[in-house]
Amino acid sequence: MKTFYMSWPFWALLSAGFAALTAVFAKVGVENVNSNLATFIRTIVILLAAGLLVVATGSWHNPSSISNRTWLFLILSGLATGASWFCYFHALKLGDAARVAPIDKLSVVFVAAFAVLFLGEKLSLANWAGVGLIAVGAVLVSLRT
Repeated sequence: MKTFYMSWPFWALLSAGFAALTAVFAKVGVENVNSNLATFIRTIVILLAAGLLVVATGSWHNPSSISNRTWLFLILSGLATGASWFCYFHALKLGDAARVAPIDKLSVVFVAAFAVLFLGEKLSLANWAGVGLIAVGAVLVSLRT
């Protein structure tokens, strides 16, 4: 049996925690700099960290062994990530982190819909109820009252 630290929920929770820190750190970091420059700096840090991780874990192998289809979808994913980051940093420059981040997390709702539409994944009624609650919760958290 897998231990918790080797399971997907553990890594997903870590991802959520780091994403929360990202919003807080980015809001402070973007205060006195153009949001596009801030995104560029962040991207350089991520590139260096990812490179070190690949080397440290021995994950590097010849890129020519990667299929064209895989390259295409990794490139598309990278472009989508970049677009998301530029939009996110611009939103943080303009708004409160506590209001921007919940709207950004509507990506969970979009992922559910896209996974059903494009990947053929199935969601139960309870799953859809959860997706709806996430959507309503994100909007409610982002409202200024």
